[in-house]
Amino acid sequence: MISFLLCVALLVTGYLVYGSFLERQFGMDKSKPTPAIYKQDGVDFVPLKLGKIFLIQFLNIAGLGPIFGAIAGALWGPVAFLWIVLGTVFAGCVHDYYSGMLSIRHGGMSITEIVGKYLGEAVKQFMRVFAVILLILVGVVFVKGPATILQGITGVDVSILSACIFLYYVLATMIPIDKLIGKIYPIFGLSLLVMALGLLGALLFQNYTIPELSVANLVNMHDNPIDYPIFPMLFVTIACGAISGFHATQSPLMARCISNESHGKKIFIGAMVTEGIVALIWAAIAMAFFGGVKELGVTMAQEGHNAAWVVNTICNTTLGKIGGVLAVFGVIAAPITSGDTAFRSARLTIADAFNINQSKLIKRLLVTLPIFLIALALTRADFSVIWRYFGWSNQVLATVILWTIAVYVKQQGKRTWFVLIPAAFMTAVVVTYILVAREGLDLGYQQSYVIGILVALLLSLWYVFYKSNAEVKVQDIKG
Repeated sequence: MISFLLCVALLVTGYLVYGSFLERQFGMDKSKPTPAIYKQDGVDFVPLKLGKIFLIQFLNIAGLGPIFGAIAGALWGPVAFLWIVLGTVFAGCVHDYYSGMLSIRHGGMSITEIVGKYLGEAVKQFMRVFAVILLILVGVVFVKGPATILQGITGVDVSILSACIFLYYVLATMIPIDKLIGKIYPIFGLSLLVMALGLLGALLFQNYTIPELSVANLVNMHDNPIDYPIFPMLFVTIACGAISGFHATQSPLMARCISNESHGKKIFIGAMVTEGIVALIWAAIAMAFFGGVKELGVTMAQEGHNAAWVVNTICNTTLGKIGGVLAVFGVIAAPITSGDTAFRSARLTIADAFNINQSKLIKRLLVTLPIFLIALALTRADFSVIWRYFGWSNQVLATVILWTIAVYVKQQGKRTWFVLIPAAFMTAVVVTYILVAREGLDLGYQQSYVIGILVALLLSLWYVFYKSNAEVKVQDIKG
């Protein structure tokens, strides 16, 4: 329990201290006009209140990620706590804050266009396709996940529930942001927070024992440690709740609604840290509820005992009927609302790429319908396979965004270590994962580690070389 509470305290401290450091490094200027003000269109560029934007951003980036991912990550034991804290503060906060603030500084530009601005035209074209694929995968994950949970509650067939969720997505993707998202999403975001606080209360007052983050416990507790080593598997499994490329696709949505740059820390870093705390709570209660990490693994190995089953069981047992309904409502509303903003981001990414004005409904419909047809076809695929590909591609996007931020920081003549370290680390993670994973090349671990680390070092060397060029460009501009 002490380790868990200390981790929560470190996350809060990270927001206060490291968040302020990032704000200073970026050069936040509250006097600069934001695109929400000078590009108002009544659809996507709409000024919203700070509290609403925070809750919407939190709900958008949360979804099932910090819940399902944290439950799966708990199978490795207390080392998951360490990654959630370090990943959130030193990687996730950098990633989310800069992706959001760069969008503000570039007129609400989608993240793929920002990547192209700093990493080149070829990378931009690749990332346009890659980001849309990721967003469609997110939408599919966030259809099947809540539909499975709802089936357990209602008994209605998953296909019918998925169809209903898809119909909602089509509407929510095209409706002006202040008409639906701006009105009801803050309520859903609040319910997700209340659910997390209820589970925190259960951890504190219902006599659960949370494994401590001790030297002896910093080992791989997975029931299959050979096939699931901590590196790189844990760092892909727990994405939302540590660092997630999906967040960079969502931040521009809120960048188009922020009326003052000073709100950036509270929204982008604040939501990231809050999500980290939610992930900590779910990882902790997953380890404690069934009697320990080993017992959690045994339970989840049983047929039908997946993450959705764990959520239902924990919520209904620890929070009672009313609390259970509220908690399950939270874990259903969160992924559904993240799913529709994923599709909304896909629409805007495609519209930005082809310069399609989105002020008219018919043009929004023409961009939206093909996206949903592809997503509908993917719902027939195995959910576990979709989730694994989503997890890896999610972290690849996060890695590309970190390198984009690194180049931007260099061009500004600022210190770079705080971006270079997480960028290099995540490069090693994603390269190693796709080499060893069964859905990848299925190579041996030793050679995959070597290649992953080598690629990270080579990119770091490229960055050092780029540094001198960037400095010359800055000097030339100043001159």
